[in-house]
Amino acid sequence: MSQQQLMQRKSDATPRGVGVMCSFFAERAKNAEVWDTGGRRYIDFAGGIGVLNTGHLHPKVEAAVAEQLSRFSHTCYQVVPYESYISLAEKLNQLTPGSHAKKTALFTTGAEAVENAVKIARAATGRPGVIAFGGAFHGRTLMGMALTGKVAPYKLGFGPFPSDVYHAPYPNALHGVSVQDSLAGLEKLFKFDIDPARVAAIIYEPVQGEGGFYAAPAEWVKALRALCDRHGILLIADEVQTGFARTGKLLASEHFDAVPDLITMAKSLAGGFPLSAVTGRAEVMDAPAPGGLGGTYAGNPLALAAAHAVLDVIDSEKLNERAQRLGGALKEKLNGLKSAVPQIAEVRGLGAMIAVEFNQPGSHTPDPDFAKKVQQHALANGLILLTCGIYANVVRFLFPLTIEDDIFAEALDKLEAALKA
Repeated sequence: MSQQQLMQRKSDATPRGVGVMCSFFAERAKNAEVWDTGGRRYIDFAGGIGVLNTGHLHPKVEAAVAEQLSRFSHTCYQVVPYESYISLAEKLNQLTPGSHAKKTALFTTGAEAVENAVKIARAATGRPGVIAFGGAFHGRTLMGMALTGKVAPYKLGFGPFPSDVYHAPYPNALHGVSVQDSLAGLEKLFKFDIDPARVAAIIYEPVQGEGGFYAAPAEWVKALRALCDRHGILLIADEVQTGFARTGKLLASEHFDAVPDLITMAKSLAGGFPLSAVTGRAEVMDAPAPGGLGGTYAGNPLALAAAHAVLDVIDSEKLNERAQRLGGALKEKLNGLKSAVPQIAEVRGLGAMIAVEFNQPGSHTPDPDFAKKVQQHALANGLILLTCGIYANVVRFLFPLTIEDDIFAEALDKLEAALKA
């Protein structure tokens, strides 16, 4: 069947609200390469939106899932439990920042992890309020959308949203928002909108994902921690996109001298299988009553097998170090193109969580059209890229950290051609 016929079937059978970037259909994939139904090859710098830090079908992940599938695929952990759930929880309790006692609950999607982190925070504090930040992305559920600090396309036509959710400015030097501006914004919320004694949690991304790959300044994270301690507020780090070696550490929170009370994780946790987690202080995690947490597919056995393999691959293949090396090479390439590509306003990122932002030459005006042209030229030449940012003027890079060196070099050549075109 032709790609055109498949596109017509897609249009007839699925709603337009599920936006799809590519006009071709995947047939097979391996590590950092994808082949479509017509046999054309692409280098994948999107990674399923940050899901494939260990690549498509890593042999260890594939073998672990196959072995689990030969035993059982589902019982619902809340009905008939299994040891792999407990052992993954133990690993996450050990690997996440902080020496305090921790507990972990497993779920299915990143949005589900965020929803449950809010539930846990409210149960633990007895407070309703939650503060997020402009430019944040926390999911497409109603609470996830309420927390998300970007209207189009995520909130259009979907309100009203849950109450007691507030937004403060996220520090962003390129766009004129200093650390002090952000902290002053929080204080204004406490003056104008909500008593800090009614705030259960502040949720932040150590590196904003959909918002534009802006890394949180260390001094700001430290100040957030102090503010939360002062007012009895829980600090939630949303590590759904930043986790599992993407930033050169297992979790991006490790870059900061400020331990969160709760951490949400998903995406690359299970190498392409749906799994998410909330890990936090034991006494906080124990606040909800039995039955208050869970889900039919939460902690699926196949996804758990994949997650155990992913953690093994990150360790055995030294993916934290590889993220630093690959990210450094990408930044060097992009910075070297600034004179030839005057639209490049900034190259930034931690580890391999890299982005390039485009403005109109000689100005501070965002240039989303240039970002789109770069993406389209790259795709036409076999390189899959993603855009992001409040103004859609940022290209972000989420290639598998296991990508072969020669394929990575080939991709950088395609990227340079797209930027110069």
